[in-house]
Amino acid sequence: MTFMMMHWGLGLETFNDLPRRKAIHALYECCCSFTWASRVADARPFRSYAELMARADDELGQLSDADVDRIVSTHRSAGKVCSGMDAATQSVFIDACRMYVERYGYGYIVSPPVPEDGTAEDEPDSRLILIDLGHRLDNSLETERKVMRDELAKINHTRIERVLGPEEGWPF
Repeated sequence: MTFMMMHWGLGLETFNDLPRRKAIHALYECCCSFTWASRVADARPFRSYAELMARADDELGQLSDADVDRIVSTHRSAGKVCSGMDAATQSVFIDACRMYVERYGYGYIVSPPVPEDGTAEDEPDSRLILIDLGHRLDNSLETERKVMRDELAKINHTRIERVLGPEEGWPF
C-alpha cells in the first residue's frame, strides 16, 4: 500500500513559491505534524533538496516527545505492513510488535528497508523487518526513541521526495 498525497511532483521551485498555507498542507501530508510543517514551510525558500531535507530533520529533532508520539500515532500498524507473511511468521511478528509496545509505549515504526538487491518495493521484505524489530527490542528506551526518530526522518524524506518529484526534474 502506497501513502497517497494530494501534492505530488511539485518540484522545488513550485514548492518554494506556494502560499504558506498550501506549503504547510503539502508538508503536513509528509509528517502529520502542524508544528513541524509550519516550521519547515517558514524556512523557505530552499536552494536544494538537501537543504530542505536537512531542515526537515532539524525540525523533527526539535519536536517534543509528545509531538513525536502524536506523529507515531498516525502511522499504520506495522502488522498491516507485513500482511504477506505466512501465518507462523505473522504470529511471531505480532507478538514482537506487542512486546515492543509494552516495552516502549508506542508502536513500532520502520521505514521500508531496501532489499539486498537494492530495489525499492511497496511492500517491505518481512525478513528484514523481523530482524530489525528483534534488534530494536534490545535497545534502551533512550536509544529506541532516537532510532524511532531516525526512522520517522527516513519516512519524511521519502514523502518529501514524492511531494517534490525527481530532483533532476521530469524527463520530457
